[in-house]
Amino acid sequence: MSRQASRLDPKKVNSEFLTLTYGALVTQMLRDLENVEDVNKQLERIGYNMGMRLIEDFLARTSAPRCMEMRETADRIQQAFRIYLNIQPSITNWSTASDEFSLQFETNPLTEFVELPPDLNNLRYCAIITGCIRGALEMVQLDVQCWFVQDQLKGDNVTEVRVKFIRRLEDAIPAGED
Repeated sequence: MSRQASRLDPKKVNSEFLTLTYGALVTQMLRDLENVEDVNKQLERIGYNMGMRLIEDFLARTSAPRCMEMRETADRIQQAFRIYLNIQPSITNWSTASDEFSLQFETNPLTEFVELPPDLNNLRYCAIITGCIRGALEMVQLDVQCWFVQDQLKGDNVTEVRVKFIRRLEDAIPAGED
């Protein structure tokens, strides 16, 4: 093995691979769908499906118990970003009812090499993140809304994702399995 190869940080290589692959996916979707709103919906849907699957891996890795309040949920989301994307967003801007909070990202590996052209200002390039949060939380019976408040790709200093608790979902028992 060469000296250079032995010095590569696997987390950095994985992050850059994800960044480039994700950029290629978004570019291809823009070509195929031609409508920015359709791309936004598809990115959110892809993230939602990923979140539904990632939560199982996260729970297996961490052996985390069920969250009883949103502050615990926010901490677990922060932990998941650290595990899967090697970043740690700040948890900020709690609502007085403690049912809503923000995740602020100083850096976002998905946008490392990205510049949005002016004609794509309505593109929610990182909608996969909000979808992933929604999908993961739905699998643990939490219905939330998730949206971008600030986005570095659109000139903001940080990227901020808002998460709002809507309701706790009832455990669904399949028909005939009382």
